[in-house]
Amino acid sequence: MCHFTQRSSTLSFAKICSIFWRFHHTSTSHLCSCSKTVSDEKYQDPFQLGRKDLKNLYEDIKKELLVSTAELKEMCDYYFDGKGKAFRPMIVVLMARACNIHHNNSREVQASQRSVAIIAEMIHTASLVHDDVIDDANSRRGKMTVNQIWGERKAVLAGDFILSAASVALARIGNTTIISVLTQVIEDLVRGEFLQLGSKENENERFAHYLEKTFKKTASLIANSCKAVSILGCPDPKVHEIAYQYGKNVGIAFQLIDDVLDFTSCANHLGKPTAADLKLGLATGPVLFACRQFPEMNAMIMRRFSKPGDVERARKYVLQSDGVQQTTYLAQRYCHEATREISKLRPSPEREALIQLTEMVLVRDK
Repeated sequence: MCHFTQRSSTLSFAKICSIFWRFHHTSTSHLCSCSKTVSDEKYQDPFQLGRKDLKNLYEDIKKELLVSTAELKEMCDYYFDGKGKAFRPMIVVLMARACNIHHNNSREVQASQRSVAIIAEMIHTASLVHDDVIDDANSRRGKMTVNQIWGERKAVLAGDFILSAASVALARIGNTTIISVLTQVIEDLVRGEFLQLGSKENENERFAHYLEKTFKKTASLIANSCKAVSILGCPDPKVHEIAYQYGKNVGIAFQLIDDVLDFTSCANHLGKPTAADLKLGLATGPVLFACRQFPEMNAMIMRRFSKPGDVERARKYVLQSDGVQQTTYLAQRYCHEATREISKLRPSPEREALIQLTEMVLVRDK
């Protein structure tokens, strides 16, 4: 997915460069390809390194969801079946260890830091339940959605309950700074959903709108969870900013690749329908880039692909354009920035694993 000519990518990317970097960064650094982001130290498998700290993760989440009603319990446990990627908790525990090592060479994850990983997964899952209701989705992770099985009203309540249980776990940490950091995530999720419901006519504003929505709906959770564990493990505000910037950049790259896979992956492999965003009327990165080559897509974007044949035509235009490659290239830029940030920490296996994780984001296929 990463193998395309830098020349063609740079030409089109230059048009959005000023928006992209003004919106997200104060400075730019030289691009390196995704094949060069691994450090010279020994390869570290992030999932192997984080396995110890994530043992019994889903069992511990279920303990937070103790309820007397059998049906509500079944609904809440539905996505906590241990079959998810646990991508967010993985980043959080690796960041916790990397920051602890940087501060005082401690290689243990504190109980409060592990709690942040649990809370992050709970907030994420609650948002999925609510998203599926809003989108009227019928499949998630290769199985039927909560709203399809139990109905929309009960699904909303289940999502609310998971969120409330996460809030109780957050309060139990007993740190007002951490509470403030992680409640920002919930605000961002709501604001991001409202951004997704709107659209911009101006092409440049449209792309900035898309990136802001992507940050709020996806990256804020990772960024602020990383920041939270850094605060718990290290008193240095510079380290907090490094953790936040790493999480933000990896989170945005993750969603950009997700938007690419909506066009390039088959439904069975992805675990959810493809071209789903187009069917929901959403113009993601590949569409916005394709629109530069096929201006006739502008009208389709503004009417949110609502006319018969719009979805099929838009998908055809995207696949005929370099929209997929451009979006992947943009994800590379974010991953490069994440690597640049985390490299400021003291060398450790966990730091190297976080660098490796940026590559895994780029080459994942589901």
